[in-house]
This record gives sequence, C-alpha cells and structure tokens, in this order.
Amino acid sequence: MPARSKAQQKAAGAALAAKRGEADRSDLKGASREMYDSMTEAELEELAATPRKGKPEHVAGDRAR
Repeated sequence: MPARSKAQQKAAGAALAAKRGEADRSDLKGASREMYDSMTEAELEELAATPRKGKPEHVAGDRAR
C-alpha cells in the first residue's frame, strides 16, 4: 500500500526508524506512534519508500489503518 501523502510517508519513516532502534519511541507523536504500534517493519518500509513526487502534503483522513 503506497503512501497517499507526504505527511503519511514522513510519519511512516519516523515509525520505521523507531522500530529499527535508530530513534527513540518516546519521540513519536500522533500518526507515527499509531503506525509504530499497529504496523510491521515491512509495512512501514513500503509506506516510507513511496516516491514523493506528485503527492500532496496532506490528504483528508490521512491516517494509517
């Protein structure tokens, strides 16, 4: 599932870094914390790897499921 916006991709990247131990989980907020708790590392990689070109900054209802 590709990221729908730049904001979703950034949140996935932050959650992925925390999952890998490259960042502190306590630094996560909002969507990135929810993603950390509910998604696997592979799912986060897929979202974070989505190309940004042509993506809007935000999309209404832009939350991980």
